[in-house]
Amino acid sequence: MRLVKLTIAFLLLVAVCVSQAGTPQTRTPASAVLFEGARLIVGDGKAPIENSAFLVENSRFTRVGKKGAIRLPAGAARIDLTGKTVTPALVDVHSHFGFLNQRDGSMSKANFNRENLLDHLNRYAYHGFAAAISMGTDMGDLPYQLRDEMHPGAALFRTVGRGLAWPGSGPNDASRNDVPYVVTTVEQARRAVQDLAPHRPDFVKIWVDDRNHTQKKLTPELYGAAIDEARKHNLRAVAHVFDLEDAKGLVRAGIEGFTHLVRDKDIDDEFIVLLKQHPAVFFTPNLGITSRAIEPGRPAWLDDPLLHETIPFGEIKRLENQFANRSPSALATTRASWDLQVRNLTKLRAAGVRIVLGSDSAGDPSRTMGWHAIWELDALAKAGMPPSDVIVASTRLAAANSGNTANA
Repeated sequence: MRLVKLTIAFLLLVAVCVSQAGTPQTRTPASAVLFEGARLIVGDGKAPIENSAFLVENSRFTRVGKKGAIRLPAGAARIDLTGKTVTPALVDVHSHFGFLNQRDGSMSKANFNRENLLDHLNRYAYHGFAAAISMGTDMGDLPYQLRDEMHPGAALFRTVGRGLAWPGSGPNDASRNDVPYVVTTVEQARRAVQDLAPHRPDFVKIWVDDRNHTQKKLTPELYGAAIDEARKHNLRAVAHVFDLEDAKGLVRAGIEGFTHLVRDKDIDDEFIVLLKQHPAVFFTPNLGITSRAIEPGRPAWLDDPLLHETIPFGEIKRLENQFANRSPSALATTRASWDLQVRNLTKLRAAGVRIVLGSDSAGDPSRTMGWHAIWELDALAKAGMPPSDVIVASTRLAAANSGNTANA
């Protein structure tokens, strides 16, 4: 986990820097802070700026360059970062907030409250994240209230509200499975989007998955109606997908993003052509779900110091029992899934398709808030993405693909 540990060191530094720059004037009189001397990774894929300087004014980065090229404004503070490395804070475009109690591992609607949501946002900030999007399992008005608030020491909260799914085919967890809007008719699909529209969600989330042939799933007529209605309200639609043929249909219908890779078979030339015809479409691969379970025996990541800093010992033991006792057949299935997803990711990247960080954190109790999102960076690198591309996908592209209006 070398990439993970390096990234954590850099991001914690950023969190400290932003915190210093944004604290009340009773503690830090200067409204501007000039940071000098660091190796600065800007997040645009270009080479780092050695011996850099960057100016933060009123908690915003306003100038970036080489040390000595930026004048110290009157009344500003100066902080020497010589020997340090700084990279932008991260954005997670696919997470599920509120249902997991990180202290006891329970998944329950009873956990969906302000205190627990803020705990999750604090954990994200601790792991170097500036913001995260809760992707389709948010109940009531509380998520929209949190979206409009800023909390010291917490990541920014973004939400798509409730997603849309055929009954039972949404979140693969009993505590959240009934949260999405029920969609079995075109009228229900359109009404669900109409109900969401006044809240200006970051996306309209659609589940299209038969859960290994155990459920029905939205038909092209139904998800097409939802995507069309979203477009009428200037909202972008994204989809949870599993099968290649569903992914093709969704692109034809105007979907703008996928919260998983295709996982039933290798993507083909027809799909690549469709994606090139719709260059705005992005993918959040969610590879960490698979990569953490491809080694036999007790996974080495269970000894990661950061995990032990933020997760109670009892939860560590539960994870150990879950991952250390996998059957040979389960291990073989997971490895085959990993290989397939890596091949599909490689094809997407070769075709120039946008890849964006999304971790699917807290999709179940093992996907710990914050740490699992960091693990996703490691998974992307393990799948062959150069570290510089991982940083771009996790910062600039993730931020660019967040927001509540359709592309022009």
